[in-house]
Amino acid sequence: MDTLIEHKQFIIPVRTCEYVLTFSLFLTLVLTHTIFQPPILASDLLANNATTVPVLRSVTTQIKEEFNPEIRKEKFDNRISVKYKGFTVNNIADGVKHIKMVKYFSGKPVRINVIEMNSKVASDFEVKPAIASTTLPNRRTLKTIAQNTNSIAAINGGFFKPQTGVPLGTLMIDGKIYTGPIYDRVALGIFENGYDVGRVQLDAKISGNGQEIKIDNINQPRMLSSYILAYTRDWGKYAPASPQYGVQLQIVGNKITAASANPLSIPENGYVLVGPKSQLGKLFGAEYVDVQINTNPKWENVKHIISGGPYLVKNSEVFVDMSAQKLQSIGGRNPRTAIGYTKDNDLILITADGREGSSIGLTLVELANLMKSLGCTNAINLDGGGSTVMYVNGQIVNRPAQTGGIALSNAVVISKKTTN
Repeated sequence: MDTLIEHKQFIIPVRTCEYVLTFSLFLTLVLTHTIFQPPILASDLLANNATTVPVLRSVTTQIKEEFNPEIRKEKFDNRISVKYKGFTVNNIADGVKHIKMVKYFSGKPVRINVIEMNSKVASDFEVKPAIASTTLPNRRTLKTIAQNTNSIAAINGGFFKPQTGVPLGTLMIDGKIYTGPIYDRVALGIFENGYDVGRVQLDAKISGNGQEIKIDNINQPRMLSSYILAYTRDWGKYAPASPQYGVQLQIVGNKITAASANPLSIPENGYVLVGPKSQLGKLFGAEYVDVQINTNPKWENVKHIISGGPYLVKNSEVFVDMSAQKLQSIGGRNPRTAIGYTKDNDLILITADGREGSSIGLTLVELANLMKSLGCTNAINLDGGGSTVMYVNGQIVNRPAQTGGIALSNAVVISKKTTN
């Protein structure tokens, strides 16, 4: 039988550890500043105190927040409480709030729902795009998409082709590009520790036989017969029809495995290029082909991208560029959906109901001013109108014209992080 020996345990409170660590780091900063700075003369003393003490105090505060999640949570909760004073604020999860409000524009009401999330406080959750099904030409209601992804909150995503459900514009999920950009429209990039916005272009090419050929887009409907488009299995089992005088190349790995003027099957581990024979014919007989796909801006380490347009807020200023992104058709006063982020790295998702007396909707400029008033340093418009819908904890919380909202191509969801 094993002998049991009683050992006395000395338990140091967590808060004590935090204070010791904070003090140690603070002392290190002070010593570093003292050792590596030139001597302080009497005439410099007041000036040095005026700059050094606040800096060190700020650094100490940051250190305490970094090592104490409770302080981060308390700071976020207080910020939300002050920011949305007088409105209904519900806690979805730590670091994720749902706010309901009514604001007046031109003397008439607009129902607005806001989700604000701080990723450091909500460290067990992530925000990302989601598609309706396993292939792109599909549509589902937001509630179905949210439930299929075990999400606690969601809004409708980017624009899509109503007839098929294929997303229109850049869509990346977990580092994989599902669809490429159109019309140089703006998109939001989601990184491990923050966000960025930019007007995204595709930088893709295929090389072989000493030739380098531009790939114009990925899994998007054809706009010009001269375009070369790449289709992956996310599109479906077969590539769409070739343009006049066109050809298709089936590629697996770095090998061309088939060529035809007729639609080819898309391999599970490959893709099909569709375009004019005058261009793709240059690759006939190539023993080896190489494809390179990037985006411009080249967002290093971006995890997800959701496309929309136009800009609403750019570098903390209202900026609505409808014409530049060929979005004149979505003007006027309508239901709206938007996404943006603040200087504190809080993500903001909003929906505004419209087309009814109790909620008249927003113009894009009104939406931009709203996002700026909520503290967004950058924000973009997403699909709106009949698509505008928000989901929180099992329920649709806004009032879309069609009960539950129309079937969508894609969404932006907040769900538990998956562990590999």
